Amino acid sequence: QVQLVESGGGLVQAGGSLRLSCLASGSIFSINDMRWYRQAPGKQRELVAAITSGGSTNYVDSVKGRFTISRDNAKNGVYLQMNSLKPEDTAVYYCNAVVIATSRTLNSYWGQGTQVTVSS
Repeated sequence: QVQLVESGGGLVQAGGSLRLSCLASGSIFSINDMRWYRQAPGKQRELVAAITSGGSTNYVDSVKGRFTISRDNAKNGVYLQMNSLKPEDTAVYYCNAVVIATSRTLNSYWGQGTQVTVSS
């Protein structure tokens, strides 16, 4: 089994910064894509940023230039540095990882979510 544990959410004023972390553990052989999603109240979950095992990244337009996704393959971790935060960034943020387990099965796993609240 594989677990994803997130940390780093909280309350911040507009213009501030937060850094989210997500560490994967368990029966991991390798990790392919790692992603951050978010879900605001009353809205659908949206993909915020993604990073491949090779380090290629992509972002939703609304966060380009403000958010940076990175990963540490040795630690099975993915991070989201969020700068110049806006009230519309308020949401529960979830990490997601496509994992090849030691059994060589491939599955997608989710973290429990971490709340980010940006006050105006």
